[in-house]
Amino acid sequence: MSQTPAEGSSGGGTVEYIQHHLTNAHVGEGFMTWNIDSIVISVLLGILFVTVGARVAKNATEGVPGGFQNFVESILEFVQTQVKDSFPGHHPLIAPMALTIFVWVWLMNFMDLIPVDLLPLIGGWFGIHYLKVVPTTDLSVPMAMALVVFMLSLYFNLKVKGPMGYLKMFLFHPFGKMAMPANILMTAIEELAKPLSLGLRLFGNMFAGELVFLLIALLAGAATLGAGMLIWFPLQVVLDLGWLLFHILVITLQAFIFMVLTIVYLGMAHTADH
Repeated sequence: MSQTPAEGSSGGGTVEYIQHHLTNAHVGEGFMTWNIDSIVISVLLGILFVTVGARVAKNATEGVPGGFQNFVESILEFVQTQVKDSFPGHHPLIAPMALTIFVWVWLMNFMDLIPVDLLPLIGGWFGIHYLKVVPTTDLSVPMAMALVVFMLSLYFNLKVKGPMGYLKMFLFHPFGKMAMPANILMTAIEELAKPLSLGLRLFGNMFAGELVFLLIALLAGAATLGAGMLIWFPLQVVLDLGWLLFHILVITLQAFIFMVLTIVYLGMAHTADH
């Protein structure tokens, strides 16, 4: 069962409390480990996104849209603008994929704003002893999405440039034909750095944000009942509220960065001279 901050600080200790909240509900071991909580929560959020999107499309009206429809249309226009600015030409896959990435990553990030002990406590009632509720704080989730982007980039590179054109990029970029070994090394590092930076950037920022929420949750638990609570609990509330408001910007910015970099990487794959 999930610990409360007070239990984590007075019983198992601060380290145990943090480790408990950062441990996934999983099956298997080693490379065959499946983080069930990350899979279930990300899939449920994906279903929520598809269901709400389908309902809005079904009930869409012409003329002056309602409040929620207007909100959805503003997101669509925002994503379309980013695609037009960052992607050369037109491809029917890019805009829907960019919209899916932005909204889905934002929804997964948004789970970080739910009180850190709430869902693990509810899970404990049903015998779920570990529950990590933010999928993007699980390294496998951002890296899996980054790997999909990498595979799409590889596909479009081969499709647009052709196998020989893609090979020439490795041989002659960036130093010319007189430095082929250095070209191969530098281009390989550049290509591999794209999915690594894409996934690790999202994971690192969200993991750090989750850790800050856990540390703030420990403040009240660190104080003994009595006069200390009059100081630590109000401080916890102020810090939690301030970090929550700031984190709304963080989760939106991280979803935006992941979307834009995906568009840029796929745009580079569609450029014949890169």
